[in-house]
Amino acid sequence: MAFYQKLTQYGSKVIGLPRLFKWGFNLSPMYRRSTAKIKYISQDLLKISIKLPISYKNRNYMGTIFGGSMFSSVDPIPMVQLISLTDHQYVIWDKSAEIYFRRPAHTDLYADFIYTKEELAEIAERIKNEKEIEIVKMTQLTDRNKETVYCEIKKTIYIADKSFYKQKRELKKQESK
Repeated sequence: MAFYQKLTQYGSKVIGLPRLFKWGFNLSPMYRRSTAKIKYISQDLLKISIKLPISYKNRNYMGTIFGGSMFSSVDPIPMVQLISLTDHQYVIWDKSAEIYFRRPAHTDLYADFIYTKEELAEIAERIKNEKEIEIVKMTQLTDRNKETVYCEIKKTIYIADKSFYKQKRELKKQESK
């Protein structure tokens, strides 16, 4: 088990998963480099909000927010959020991502990451029937009022039944011999 998974298991018992999620992301070196911060997490983890402030740490040559900061502020959250929401019940991986820059960002940016209970029920039902699926989550980085979209990030997330995934990997190992 990876370091962050062990930390999550222990820490969520001590301080609660929403608080641990927020502190863990905001203090982890890899997320801090994006210059974003998680500002809000609902108690049920269904909604997470971030702020990506414009600063000297993320300005590009043109004085706007560097595209890499935009992407890295969004990148890990949908997958880790889903892993937590499904209580590590499935194998979950980021499969692909697409980024669409709509306009240069001269202001702080904000994003919300939302899963619904219906969406989670649909995922569980599809996994039960199909064993492995892909879902697409779209995140928009906007201004404070959510009126102007500066960037859209489309993430494809792979989700599989753990025993199916294990069998699939073993089969691939045998085929490669």
